[in-house]
Amino acid sequence: MTVNMSGVLCTKSHEYAIQAGDVLKVGITDFAIEQLGDIVFVELPEVGTTFKKGEVFGTIESVKAASEVYLPVSGKIVEINEKVQNEPEIINEDCFGEGWLVKVADYDKADLEGTMYYDEYKHYLEQEEEEIV
Repeated sequence: MTVNMSGVLCTKSHEYAIQAGDVLKVGITDFAIEQLGDIVFVELPEVGTTFKKGEVFGTIESVKAASEVYLPVSGKIVEINEKVQNEPEIINEDCFGEGWLVKVADYDKADLEGTMYYDEYKHYLEQEEEEIV
């Protein structure tokens, strides 16, 4: 599945959000996957659960580590990607397409302030890398 990357918003904690009508599709970025390696387990919340912006909504385990996943907006989980719970490797293969994690409704668009478009996010990562070196 091809995703138009110009509409992808990313957080500094490496989650992404893609607006799809009235809902926001949330997952982890390709950079996060690069850091984690092969994903072997995904834990997601129940549909109907409400979270505040920045709260942990799930856990992703890889061969290297377990990592918490943070919701970039306050809102209600209206759908979880059950496919990734049964086949977590989908996230490695297609994180922005089939590998999304949850869909959020009733969110405040103002919560997206502070996110970066994908190209800005890539630039941010390059800056971070330069600071480390």
